[in-house]
Amino acid sequence: MPLHHAVLALLTEGPDHGYELKGRFEEAVGPQWGGLNIGHLYQILERLVRDGYVTRSQVAQSDRPDKTLYSLTATGQEELREWATSAWVRTGGFRDELFLKLFGASALGADALNTFVTAQRQSYLSELAGLTRLRRSHTGDPLVSLLIDAAIAHTRADLELVEGAADRLAPLAGSRVRARPRADPHQRPERAPEDGLREEWA
Repeated sequence: MPLHHAVLALLTEGPDHGYELKGRFEEAVGPQWGGLNIGHLYQILERLVRDGYVTRSQVAQSDRPDKTLYSLTATGQEELREWATSAWVRTGGFRDELFLKLFGASALGADALNTFVTAQRQSYLSELAGLTRLRRSHTGDPLVSLLIDAAIAHTRADLELVEGAADRLAPLAGSRVRARPRADPHQRPERAPEDGLREEWA
């Protein structure tokens, strides 16, 4: 539950309410992560309250509706410490659409594979240029710049992979080009034109 634990981390600085937590999260991790949906955030807070990691209280306001404040409990602090100090282990495999696209392009043959590789390479180069500009504008934000550096490293690795994909998948793409559609056993084969000529001159 990474986002759940990120909310617990935000609450170590003191009680806060939903919209402030959303803003602080987005500021902390930067634009490369993407925005945090406020509805999803409130679902997370509800679950944290239910699990005993967070408490909820109301603060009266004279000129607007009461404000709901969320506070970290001792149990939540311990849960955060256990999660944040243990190694991250990948459990979902490498389910990247890139590999499905390589599979699909290879199935269409060498021309389609080369077309995809060229387009994907250009996309990665454009992405790297944008990330480099973004990195320069966030030199004062250690966590944000670290996340951008991770995105740059990941994109470079993907670029290197896709640049070698055409050569590595050439045998697969070539076999797809040579493969012919399987005939329907129930369909009567069409008579070749030369067969008719043979009958006519027999």
